[in-house]
Amino acid sequence: MNRRVAWRAWIAVGLGMVAGAAGASGPTLLNVSYDVSREFYKDFNVAFAAHWKKATGETLTLNQSHGGSSRQARSVADGLEADVITMNQANDIDILFERGRLVPQDWAKRLPFNSAPTTSVSVILVRKGNPKNIRDWSDLGRPGVSVIIPNPKTSGNGRYTYLAAWGAAVKNGVSHDAAKALVARIFANVPVLDGGGRGATTTFAQRNLGDALVTFESEAPLIVREFGDNFEVIYPSRTILAENPVSVVDKVVDKKGTRKQAEAYLQFLYSPAGQTIAAQHHLRPRDPKVLAQHAKRFPKVETFTVDEVFGSWTQAQKLHFNDGGIYDQIVLATKR
Repeated sequence: MNRRVAWRAWIAVGLGMVAGAAGASGPTLLNVSYDVSREFYKDFNVAFAAHWKKATGETLTLNQSHGGSSRQARSVADGLEADVITMNQANDIDILFERGRLVPQDWAKRLPFNSAPTTSVSVILVRKGNPKNIRDWSDLGRPGVSVIIPNPKTSGNGRYTYLAAWGAAVKNGVSHDAAKALVARIFANVPVLDGGGRGATTTFAQRNLGDALVTFESEAPLIVREFGDNFEVIYPSRTILAENPVSVVDKVVDKKGTRKQAEAYLQFLYSPAGQTIAAQHHLRPRDPKVLAQHAKRFPKVETFTVDEVFGSWTQAQKLHFNDGGIYDQIVLATKR
């Protein structure tokens, strides 16, 4: 086994590839996704495999790989052969165009809602009783408050947290300089930066580190289910809308001959069945009928998008998260 093949094998194991229909014959699809979507896609894969079998008679094997979103995207760009990529922000799919033309530049125009079939929002999880009285983003920057946030350099969850706090401050009427100061105070209160959202959950819920965890709304019920009813979900006065874009990885599916199956897989995300499974996993569906049926799961909250405050994901990435950007400057300043 040469070093490149060995490296790819390590990526498959290290990022948690799970067989959706082990032992089945027929085409195999790999969905490379972000860290906290694994339970949703586990159920979705079962439903899609059954749908595809009934519609075509073909038996599919559906595999999933999960980790910090940017790390996952780089793995695909570096050779991990994903048939589809399902992320929580557009720039982690844009990278596949920028590094090898694995997708077309206009990939987001191929499916409704800019190819984002679901959304979520960033929320704050606190200990039962909320002993630190955390109610909004500004509270996370108070002295004596310990906050668990995954690393914005490797995690979409971490980037959304950074942008949520900054954007909410701007929406509340403060300057960008004041918003930057708030974000700096928040990240000065972070004792450890995990690589992805699930690692941050483990740090907070299992290791009992931190007074608050910032995560996606869809993750909070999973934490309660796994670790007990020891937490409360705080919805800030304003929060960011996390859109979850998806794409076929064109170079891979054309090489493997799986375009038909991969495109159908993503289209099924928009079907009533796919939208219902998303809602059951606390992902906000785009279908208004499905959303209405599950309205109790999704409190109304004032949201803003990345585009509203930061221009676009491309601009936000370049200014804030690229090497030498504002986030790196904040981290350096907190270490002095």
